[in-house]
Amino acid sequence: MIAGSAATRRSAVVIGAEIGKIAAFLRRDFLVAWNYRLALLSDMVTLVAQTVIFYFVSLMVDERKLPNFGSSQSSYMAFVAVGIALGTLLYVGMGRMASALRSEQLTGTLESLLMTPTSPLTIQLGLVAYDLLYIPIRTAVFLILVRMVFGVNFHSSGILPAVAIGIVFLPFVWGLGAASAAAVLRFRQVTGVIGLGGFALTVGSGAYFPLHLLPWWVAAVNRFNPIAMALDGVRMALLGGASWTRVGHQILPLAAMSMLTLAAGLAAFHLAFQKERQAGTLGIY
Repeated sequence: MIAGSAATRRSAVVIGAEIGKIAAFLRRDFLVAWNYRLALLSDMVTLVAQTVIFYFVSLMVDERKLPNFGSSQSSYMAFVAVGIALGTLLYVGMGRMASALRSEQLTGTLESLLMTPTSPLTIQLGLVAYDLLYIPIRTAVFLILVRMVFGVNFHSSGILPAVAIGIVFLPFVWGLGAASAAAVLRFRQVTGVIGLGGFALTVGSGAYFPLHLLPWWVAAVNRFNPIAMALDGVRMALLGGASWTRVGHQILPLAAMSMLTLAAGLAAFHLAFQKERQAGTLGIY
């Protein structure tokens, strides 16, 4: 009984210490972002500029070719706004962990960081802790601006189901981010490849164009694509006001694919870390 209580206390201390390290990562990245506020401003300007471009594209689109979500025909601006929001979440989530790890390499702190008594899972979560807070806020602000400026209507009843889909989608993004970080550990300069991969995944999943306009094999593959599942579910919720029952058919397979991707990404990162540590090349960049 006493031994069990002591083990429980030790576990609580270890968990508390790991949470404290994640908080330290979060504080560091917040201070860095605050000191470079121009980067935050340019990020928002880029997002607005992208939206304006798609607004003018929407003026040329035949909306009869767009899929229906619910009883009404959705506009292209509404269709693409959801694609931009989730596409940005994917793109930033994939690249952030890899770029943060690359930054640690170039500043010479990666080897010291990975050799500390810190769980690799804690390091991964710490590297993206700031973005896990920033990206949802950024996405919400973006959708509010789209509604106010461009008159895009979202069903208020679909907000909670859309948030639920986003939460289920995050492990998939984290898994891709972990795999990208593993590639950085092994091959160093892979930022361009990661960016290209994120672009291909986003465009090919129907973020900007309906899947039925793409080649048939792209549509066939996307039946098993978590990005396409998430996009379809969020659009059904926000644009069609779909019920929890209907959205649940999207959430269950998405959750399974997300957890598989997360497990594969974490395993890839662990394997890359072990190989680099055994080879003594963690500090090489």
